[in-house]
Parts: sequence; structure tokens; C-alpha cells
Amino acid sequence: MHTIGFVVFPNFYLLGFSAVTAFELANAVLGEPAYGVTVLSEQGGLVLSSAGVRVETQAFGDAAFDTVMFASGVETDIVSAALTTFVRRSLDTSRRIAAPCTGAFILAEAGVLDGRRATTHWRFANDLQRRFPRVTVEEDQIFIVDGPVWTSAGMTATIDMALAMIEKDHGQEVSRAVARKLVIYHRRAGGQSQFSTLLDLEPKSDKIQKAIDHANANLRNPLTVEELADVAGLSPRQFSRAFGAETGQTPAKAIEHLRVEAARLLLEKGRLSLDVIADEVGFADRERMRRAFLRTIGQPPQAVRRIGREGRERGADRSIDENDTVSER
Repeated sequence: MHTIGFVVFPNFYLLGFSAVTAFELANAVLGEPAYGVTVLSEQGGLVLSSAGVRVETQAFGDAAFDTVMFASGVETDIVSAALTTFVRRSLDTSRRIAAPCTGAFILAEAGVLDGRRATTHWRFANDLQRRFPRVTVEEDQIFIVDGPVWTSAGMTATIDMALAMIEKDHGQEVSRAVARKLVIYHRRAGGQSQFSTLLDLEPKSDKIQKAIDHANANLRNPLTVEELADVAGLSPRQFSRAFGAETGQTPAKAIEHLRVEAARLLLEKGRLSLDVIADEVGFADRERMRRAFLRTIGQPPQAVRRIGREGRERGADRSIDENDTVSER
């Protein structure tokens, strides 16, 4: 049995327990107790979550676990000598340690993220990087695996990380079956963006918003700064400065992100070739599109297409299952 120690502390988020459910369902899929979960805390006993629900826990003790997962919580400065010692010991005695969302701060405080890549909820990424400069924080990731250390974005990304662990332990088919039982799309890839490009830009003025809307509707065109500036009613210099001030990005980088997002949607549908998609969204050729994908989401277009194809196949399987159920009735 693969043993999992799930560490909680006062004001932890209950949503982190979705990972526990994923492992529970893996046991059901496999037909055996492949995973055993023990909920831990520094003192043991009842621990109050941020939602007001209390959870029974065991004290850290000397037990070793195959996987140790640290919960996320309201605060980012959950620090104690005992917790730090347990983090460091777990890195030595466990196959892997993991932390979603603000749990990354617990690992960083213990020094185990030094020299490693890590992610967290986008809201806390800048703070994590500022407080722990030896950590390479990549905010635009669903989850990151760096050696034995796993970190993920916030909230439902905990499920993506748990499914990735199950896939690593027992293969893709088991992970898919668990995802279906959870009634979710199979886990998002680790390199997938945490948020939409359009939501991320969030300009403050109507002029810049108008230019972004124009760009998104005309991605196939070259979309020069001069063209966008004309749409916004500004000079090219004024436009570039205003765009950067309001969005935190250059026009070129924002357009690249919009093109990647549009291309990803077309790839997931699976009907068009890479060459056609590159042309449709304004990349000069498929090689430039590939490089843009690697810069933006850390995966080539082929990987995104494969994930989309798997999702459609699962959807078809689900339709067959539902039709069988209806006919049985």
C-alpha cells in the first residue's frame, strides 16, 4: 500500500481534501487498497478548517509516508519549528512531497524549494518569489514536478496534481477512470495556463480594451502596433506606453498569448492541421507556433492536440455508457 500523510493546520482549505477523494476512488478503480491516507497535524486531535469544519488528525510522530501532502490555507506564513522539521524529514524519507496553492510557502520556508521550480495560486506568485528569491516561481502553471517535490496552483488544481500522481503510480487508464468518477475532464496538463489571456490583460481604459478586442477578432492579420494604435485613437508611442502600463505586457507578447489561446482551442477540436491552424491564428508557420506554445504554456501543439483527442474519446465513451443505462431502464 502507498501511504499518504496529509498535513493540515488551523484555517486550512477543505478543498484540498479533494485530493484525498481522488486517491479513495483510485482504490475503487483498482479494486484494492492501493492508497492509505492519514491526516496529520503538529499537535494531533481536532483541527479547525477555514470553513468551520473540524477534522480529526494524528500528531506527526516518527511515521514515514510514501507521499506527504501539505494543505493550503488562508495564511501564507504558517511556520513552526516542528512543521519545518517535518517538511525536511519528509523530503528525506518520502518518495515525494507536495503542496498546492499557499502550501508552497510551507515548503519554501523549510528551504526545500531552493533551486527548484515551483508554482502556487497566481494571486500569491509574486509574494512567493519576493520572499524566496532562490525559488524559480512559474505562476502560469497548473502544477510543477521538480524531482520529488510537487507544487500546484490553487483550488481545483489540487485534483489535477492528484490525478497526475495516480497516473505516475498506476498508469493513464487508472487516472482516466478516476477522473470519470470525479465527473471532471481528465487532468489538465501541468503546463496549462491558470487563467485566460483576456481575463489576465484586464485593461483599465476603453481605448486599450477596444484595441485588444480588435486584435482578438483579427488574429489572422499581422496586427502591427500602428494598426492597434489607430484603433485605440493613439499614436504608436502613446499606445505602447499605455498598453504596458494597463496590462503589464507589451502588445507583441499579449497578441502572442491570444494567438496561442486561439490555436489551443482549435487543436482541442482536432479538425484542422497544424499548418492550417498556424495560418488561421496569425503565426507565420507551424514552427513559430511551436516556439510560441513552448514559451507560453510549456508544451508543443502536438501535446495539446493529444490531450484534446483523449478528452473527446472519453466523452464518446461516456455517451455510450449513458445510452446503455437508458436502454437498461
